[in-house]
Amino acid sequence: MSDIIKGWRHNDQRYNLIGTKCNKCNETFFPKKVVCPNCRSHGDIEDLQFKGTGKIYTYSVIHAATDDFKNNSPYAVGIIELDEGAKVTAQIVDCNVEELNIGDEVEVVFRKIREEGKEGVISYGYKFKLKE
Repeated sequence: MSDIIKGWRHNDQRYNLIGTKCNKCNETFFPKKVVCPNCRSHGDIEDLQFKGTGKIYTYSVIHAATDDFKNNSPYAVGIIELDEGAKVTAQIVDCNVEELNIGDEVEVVFRKIREEGKEGVISYGYKFKLKE
């Protein structure tokens, strides 16, 4: 049950792509930061709701997946550079992984990640798909 409680604490990151922006150096980050890793500023950081659009910065295709994801393989995991500048690691879905290219435009979607425990609690989170 403690995993379920922990999951609720992360709802804003899982369902909204909320990160932070440093007002001192204008860098953006996901997930949220309390101290700016770029300029080490304290206290001059604000929440930022990302639009959820960006480009594939890099990616890998997973052919030998773990048991939790073996039904999805092959699948792509990429680093997405959001339009606001932050980089996010996520699965790239709804595509032929052989046709992906660095620089392809993508948009966020929220999908099932896994089902947990006897209660069958479903965890959702962000993934990205090619922009139409």
